[in-house]
Amino acid sequence: MLHHPGYRTKFADNLKKSLPRIPYAPDFCAFAKAGKELAALHLSYEKLEPHPLQFVTKVKSLSYRVEKMKLSKHTANLRVNNSLTLAGIPPEVYDYRLGNRSAQHWIIDQYQVSEDKRSGIVSDPNREDDPEYIVRLVGQVVKVSLETVRIVKGLPTHY
Repeated sequence: MLHHPGYRTKFADNLKKSLPRIPYAPDFCAFAKAGKELAALHLSYEKLEPHPLQFVTKVKSLSYRVEKMKLSKHTANLRVNNSLTLAGIPPEVYDYRLGNRSAQHWIIDQYQVSEDKRSGIVSDPNREDDPEYIVRLVGQVVKVSLETVRIVKGLPTHY
């Protein structure tokens, strides 16, 4: 129910300042089924096979290391580093939003090497034991976003 576009539009002002009000849905079973699918999808995203993105490499020695990822102007390509770009990100990925930004934008923002200026502590999301982790996560988030959009579009129009 909380994902339904009509619900989000109708109660947009209320959702900014208070807990969501969940109305009784005439087609409760359809919403319950969608909720079950969304819960399974979102809780087990790390077990999903990533969406098949194209790996565009510029050098012979491929590196998965992320310093700071950057989306292309048309958002279909994601530059992971100087040796790897992930291509073929479907535009529907950006329809699934967490607050005011897409899940893909959230990953790009959060999964980068950063240093706290005051303390000098470096935060590095790369994993030595699993160098492909962030690239795989990008593909999994693409898949979760696409499936979430599909499920939400399948909700009944009236809630």
